[in-house]
Formats: sequence, C-alpha cells, structure tokens
Amino acid sequence: MSMYSFGNGLYTGKRSYNIVGQRKLWFSIAIVAVLLSLASFAIREPNLGIEFRGGSQFTVSGTATLDHQPAYDVVGKVSTSVPRVSDVGQEAIRVQTESLDDTKTQEVRAGLAEAYDVPEADVTSTYIGPSWGQDILAQAIRAMVIFMVLISVVLIIYFKSWTIAVGAIGALLHDFVVTLGIYWILGFEIAPATIIGLLTIMGYSLYDTVVVFDKVRENTAELEHQTQMTYAEEANLAINQTLIRSLNTSVTGWLPVISVLIVGVWWLGAETLRDLALVMFVGMVLSALSSVFLAAPLAVWLAERDPKIKAHTARVTARREEIGVERTDNEKESAGTVVTERVSGGHKGQRSQPKRKKRNKR
Repeated sequence: MSMYSFGNGLYTGKRSYNIVGQRKLWFSIAIVAVLLSLASFAIREPNLGIEFRGGSQFTVSGTATLDHQPAYDVVGKVSTSVPRVSDVGQEAIRVQTESLDDTKTQEVRAGLAEAYDVPEADVTSTYIGPSWGQDILAQAIRAMVIFMVLISVVLIIYFKSWTIAVGAIGALLHDFVVTLGIYWILGFEIAPATIIGLLTIMGYSLYDTVVVFDKVRENTAELEHQTQMTYAEEANLAINQTLIRSLNTSVTGWLPVISVLIVGVWWLGAETLRDLALVMFVGMVLSALSSVFLAAPLAVWLAERDPKIKAHTARVTARREEIGVERTDNEKESAGTVVTERVSGGHKGQRSQPKRKKRNKR
C-alpha cells in the first residue's frame, strides 16, 4: 500500500485508528510515566553539571592520548573527590573537580601538563560558581510559568474552548516532566543547555498539538447541525486526518537533531551540543506521541462533560436507534467510526486550485 492511499484512507475515514476510544489506555501510560519520573526525583540524586554544582574546571589541549586515568591520578593527589573527565573533540581532555584553592589549582595544572606531555600553557583552568547555574534555572522556571499562562490565554481565545487549552497544557507538562525524568533516571548530566532544550521542545510540542486541534475545531464546527457523528467520533477522525502530517513533521524535526548528535558530539566532541540535542531528541519523540495520544483525547474527555455535547451525543444515539442502525461490537468500541465518507481534496495538486478567469479582450 502506497503512502498516498494510506493517507487518503485516513482522511476519508475508510481507514481509522481508535485513538480517542482507547484514551483510558493512553492516560494510564502517561500517568505511570509521570509518576515514575516524579519518583525518580525523590529517590535518585541528579547528575548536575558544574554550572549548578560549582567547582574548578581544567581543559588540556593538544593531547596525544585521550586516556582518562592520568587525570584521575593527578586530581587524586590533591583532592579526595572523584573528578569528572570527558573528551573534548579528538585532542583535548576536560577535567571537572570540586572547588580548589589557588595552590591546588596550580598543582593540578602542572600535574596534567606533565601527565599528558603538553606545555603548561595548554592547560587552562576556570572556577565556576554555582550561582550562575541557579540563576539560569530560576529564569527558566519563570519563563516556563509565563509561557504556560500566555499559551493558555491564546488557546482559549483562538479555539474558544478551555478544554483544548487544558489538553494542550497537559501534554506540555507531560513532555517536560517525562523528558526530565528520563534524564534523571539514566543519569545524564543536567546542564544549562538541557534546561534550554526543555523549553525549546515545549514550543515544538505545542506546534504539533495545535495542528491536531485546528482539525478538531474544523470537524466539529457544524456539530449541532448534524446527527450522524458524535463529538468524540469527529475528533477521532480529525486525529486520523492529521496523523500523516504529524508523522512527517516529527521526522523532519528529528533529522537535524540527529545530525547535530552525530556530527557535533561524535565527531567534534562538543558537549554543549550534546546536552542540547539529546534533550531535544527525547522531548521531540515524546511530544510527537503526546500531541496525538494525549492532548486531543484529554480535550475530548473534558468536552464530553459539556451538557450541550452530552445532549448531542444522546441525539445521535437516538437517531441511530430510530433508523435501526445496528453497530457491530468493533464499531461500538471505536469512537472513530465514520458514518459519512469524507472527500479529500488535498491530494489533487494543481487540479484542486481555483481556475483563473480569462479577461475579455478590448
């Protein structure tokens, strides 16, 4: 089956995945993921970067070897704490330790220069205070709160529905907490670039979510004027209609991030790029899933408590019973059963464009 026929089947309703109808399953998975993430915050110590911990940092350039053991041996002579040693590109070593005074700093510089057989001038040292990282964290939390409030207001005004705003914000919070939880559980280093990446994926997640909700609004605009499909069925159809677009958007977003991971981290050894690209990749995968399986089903679940939508669903059910429409067990399970076929016009290319009228010659 070609992608064209697959996408066309989703759009017209001939092929439908019961996403809204299985919302309890998606909610359960999301709740478990969030609870595991929150539990990891309480049980496991975070692997904070030096920007949050504070300490001394040494960079050895022009090394002939990337063996970490000489660095451990040098630092072990002046400090009881275990240093963090990492590669920077193909010819440099980075060593992070606890805060050292000037005397110990000079001893470590000289020891690293001797251990890696480089001039002492090629060993740089920097003291990093924890206050800078804490300021970044405080600003990030403030920015996230402001972002959530503004987005809620904009979504309520644009869609004229508080349920859609709650669905979008719920998906955003899920992506943020679970992405951070994965970092926490796996012991990845949390640096300022990680926080920036978390804020970035929130914008990406919102974009994909709005695409789905816009189609939901389009499908349910004339809901009260028909008694063939319920609100949940129209919303499920909208999710199916945007499924291919969501997949294409996600893959397009993943490709450059994967390129940054491969080129920036494996070839160039840029740790800042690693911190940013890794959190963005994890978050973008989660946001692609949450926009389809969490945001829209959550909004539908809330909307079905509206008296008007309840009454409309009852009218649809009564009409089906009146005309003797017997639904199979599979159809009863599915909130996406389509009664009337939708005609897709998005695959006709130039043929679907309006014809230009010819001007009369004078």
